[in-house]
Amino acid sequence: MKTYCNPLDLPYRYQHMHEKNRRYAFREGADPTLVLFKGTYYLFVSMSAGFFYSQDLLRWNFHPDPDLEIYDYAPDVREIDGWLYFCASSRSKNCPILRSDDPLHRKFEQVGAPFPFWDPNLFLDDDGRLYLYWGCTNIDPIWGVELDRHTLEPVGEKTALIRGNPDCLGYERPGENGVVDRKSSVVYQQLAPLFDPVAKKVRLPAGMQVPGGYTEEAMTRMFLSVGAPYIEGAYMTKYQGRYYLQYACPGTQYNIYADGVYVGESPLGPFVRQHSNPFSSVPGGFATGAGHGSTVQDRYGNWWHAATMRISVNHDFERRVGLFPAGFDDDGVLFCNQNFACYPRRIPAGRFDPAALGPAWMLLSYGKRAFASSTEQGSDPARAVDEDIRTWWSAADAAPGQWLAVDLGREMDVRAVQINLADQNLAVAFPDESYGDEQRIRHIELEPQPSRYTLEISDDGRAWTLLETVDKECSNGYYEYENGMRARYVRIVGKTLPYGQPLRVSGLRVFGNGGGQKPAPAKARAVRLDEQDARVRWEPVPGAQGCNVRYGIAPDKLYQSWLVYGGNEVTICTLTEGQEYYLAVDAFNENGIAFGEVFRL
Repeated sequence: MKTYCNPLDLPYRYQHMHEKNRRYAFREGADPTLVLFKGTYYLFVSMSAGFFYSQDLLRWNFHPDPDLEIYDYAPDVREIDGWLYFCASSRSKNCPILRSDDPLHRKFEQVGAPFPFWDPNLFLDDDGRLYLYWGCTNIDPIWGVELDRHTLEPVGEKTALIRGNPDCLGYERPGENGVVDRKSSVVYQQLAPLFDPVAKKVRLPAGMQVPGGYTEEAMTRMFLSVGAPYIEGAYMTKYQGRYYLQYACPGTQYNIYADGVYVGESPLGPFVRQHSNPFSSVPGGFATGAGHGSTVQDRYGNWWHAATMRISVNHDFERRVGLFPAGFDDDGVLFCNQNFACYPRRIPAGRFDPAALGPAWMLLSYGKRAFASSTEQGSDPARAVDEDIRTWWSAADAAPGQWLAVDLGREMDVRAVQINLADQNLAVAFPDESYGDEQRIRHIELEPQPSRYTLEISDDGRAWTLLETVDKECSNGYYEYENGMRARYVRIVGKTLPYGQPLRVSGLRVFGNGGGQKPAPAKARAVRLDEQDARVRWEPVPGAQGCNVRYGIAPDKLYQSWLVYGGNEVTICTLTEGQEYYLAVDAFNENGIAFGEVFRL
């Protein structure tokens, strides 16, 4: 195996929620911290009840550790003096800091607990001084403080480092495609009738009980912050003597969830926003979002960025993990290569140019005829080939043998298949005492919940050849066939699915070589609508599946991209006020990419 495909094929754990007399469940994996420790890659992910490990960033194994603060969000790990230090989030207690010198064989032991924090990140500088960064609200900034390396207690006062600035930064505006809708917020609806616009504060009528124990001042802050971005997920990377403080915004449930970066000359700043921002962003394509992550080097010295990708259908926190090539250009600009972010990508065994890495193969299944053994009402098989992880086909019942197939139209050179499964209206009851988070509303499923199915191919749709017999915990199974095989039809046949669900597929994605002609280059134009938005349009390109819009701060720095299937326009909403931009629009289909000319916005 030499390639991987986002979202990563990991055994994401089910989260069972019991709140307000409602029970529901979804898989979750988010806030990834990636680290190379003593020759092994470790990946710590929220709500996993353990961690993942790998020797090559391609094949991941799961190590359960239910004692590892599993209900505390945003696990952070760093190597310090031959130990792997771990901490996570809590607002109700001093957060423990633990360590292990061999995580696969020896338990983590507590070595400190300085104070409550959320979304932490430890950073050990070259001079041996230790720092902690944290923050996760739409009111407060990202904070930083030095810690005593031995006691892990603060040295001096905390420093405010990054604050939200959505009036200037388009990518910080909370909302799908950057559209802010304050009035749809539950907090807004509850507090708007109590808000005095003259006094600019929430006022409670005489005799009214304060809801939730909040003060009028606290409720005023909550009301005024509706529509403000969450500034969270700090992560520090040092490169050539400069400090790159990364942060996530504006909210994990939006397609524009991204990581930005500020740069400083010392660990506690002052920091200046990098002109090319956000540096990690996947607003279009199969799975969107690329925020709250970590940026690290592999054993060859290549840089990688692991980040959170969203589904957010069954719950805002229904998420997955993505991995992207990253790097620093000659001017010290931190960037990610996220072109065709959810296509297979090779990981070379050695040094490589991250900006030059393209998709290993193209997508063969988009918009092709999909058909099934049965279909639940409202879940057309076409939803499994529409390149949207948030829509899916569902079998009519959970009987073994239900299947979904795609007709590629002719025999093609198939090199990989990704099977993305979906959950829908899932509710499982557990004893109340098993709900283990601070609010006692979440139960993490510790027992593996395997998905059992077969993957088959055919050249005529009648006689089928078995490719895979799958029996493992996987919601985003990825199967590579490096030498290729000829096939016209690809089919998944369900056996049993977690909790007795019907077979549900959000993406039957087939990759390979189409063997035909790539499309002609797109003829595009763009206009800046305002400081934060631009509309990009192109003439319809015959034979194209869509276009990838690349944009950035200079002709040679088109580090951001927006993948569009169908249609011939997109409104880019992630621009920075006062920043000049350049663009290129690349048409693509199952046969390749036609790169467009760079032009000035």
